[in-house]
Amino acid sequence: MKYHVSTIGCQMNEADSRRLASALERLGYTPAERAEEADVVVLNTCVVRQSAEDKAVGRLGAFKSLKDRRPEMVLGLMGCLVGVRDAAPLRKRFPWVDVFMPPSEPEPLLAFLAERGLVDEARVLETEAAARRYHLPDGGLLLPAREQGALVSAYIPIVLGCSTGCTYCIIPYRRGPERSRPPEDIVAEAQALAAQGVREITLLGQIVDRYGLDLADLQTCTLADLLHRLHEIDGLQRIRFLTSHPAWMTDDLLDAVADLPKVCEHFEVPVQAGDDEVLAAMQRGYTADDYRRLVARIRERIPNASIATDVIVGFPGETPEQFQRTYDLLAELRLDKAHIARYSPRPQTLAARKYPDDVGPEEKERRRKALDALQAEIVGEINCRLLGQAVEVLVEGRDERKARWYGRTRTDKLVFFEDAVPSSSPCRAGEGSDWRGKLARVRVTWAGPWSLIGEIVE
Repeated sequence: MKYHVSTIGCQMNEADSRRLASALERLGYTPAERAEEADVVVLNTCVVRQSAEDKAVGRLGAFKSLKDRRPEMVLGLMGCLVGVRDAAPLRKRFPWVDVFMPPSEPEPLLAFLAERGLVDEARVLETEAAARRYHLPDGGLLLPAREQGALVSAYIPIVLGCSTGCTYCIIPYRRGPERSRPPEDIVAEAQALAAQGVREITLLGQIVDRYGLDLADLQTCTLADLLHRLHEIDGLQRIRFLTSHPAWMTDDLLDAVADLPKVCEHFEVPVQAGDDEVLAAMQRGYTADDYRRLVARIRERIPNASIATDVIVGFPGETPEQFQRTYDLLAELRLDKAHIARYSPRPQTLAARKYPDDVGPEEKERRRKALDALQAEIVGEINCRLLGQAVEVLVEGRDERKARWYGRTRTDKLVFFEDAVPSSSPCRAGEGSDWRGKLARVRVTWAGPWSLIGEIVE
């Protein structure tokens, strides 16, 4: 019996898909490269923007054709398209789907397989218990077979859902309220991943800085506390976290990043807009000057830190002058990365109910391109400063087409390099070496806005 999981969307979805794959393999299924070869097919979906939802619906249409040809195939739909509410409307809309799974909940599929007699019910009960806790009964998450010994960097969800009311965001409606996972579960998962060869973990949350604030009935554990506990795990070389929120980043968290060698000095802190009226309409809870002060705090405490941000252009009512303030803010702060998105009204959100989508698609695209061009110039200049410098790269894999290894610096810059070590270097790992999962020192010989190229040094 074979399974195939197709994933659309964010890092949280990638983590959910990995857990689902692990659960299916515990039940005796093996992975299939193509959906056409699988007995169980699952589509894990995103609806944060209309384009992602359209992509999911299109792929479901393709799977319908497959289901028509092979009616015995089990087809599951998972993720934010399903959400945490009644799936009856989806069953009516997509009658060819067998089972619907809310985000981070593989149990409905496991129960369906047991009801069909496709797996042993006792093994399903054991696997469901493991899935609920995000780790196996012996304390460790089992990676899917194809990733064991090959996965260098893995995501660990630590906060599920969100209770913050940004007016444009559909996540609270689809993933439910904010729930922090118990710290012992997270530590156990990280230990198991490290034992299976994972060298870097990224802690995930819609607002990761709020970790632990809902654990009033447990011993208090903040994100900073959790970083200290994870730092002690043997085998882990790097720890990251995302996504932060300008209103929730504490000095204790900055101190943890500054003081713990394994924690990478990289921050993902969305600003979303540079105009205070737009930020108020978004219900973000801070001003542009608040964001400026946060960036200054980060750079003062951790001078070598990199900072990435998210920006939404074309929010309802955003005037050219308000957009210009966002442009000017990015030009002033010169951040290391900016993810630019056009506003997309999402059902149920306050913005979709309260504000008309009155910025046209052509103007949204013009604004997006303007910020993209600005950011490419900024990042290109930042990266050019690394020319001739040696940077530490955690090697994630190899691009066979270009015959180059690749990985990321501590500040999340993508670096490519070839096998060969200069003849002057006493470090002769040499051509044909397996760099996967190793820390390499790479001298940067070429710098662009989106990646770097270099050569190994001793």
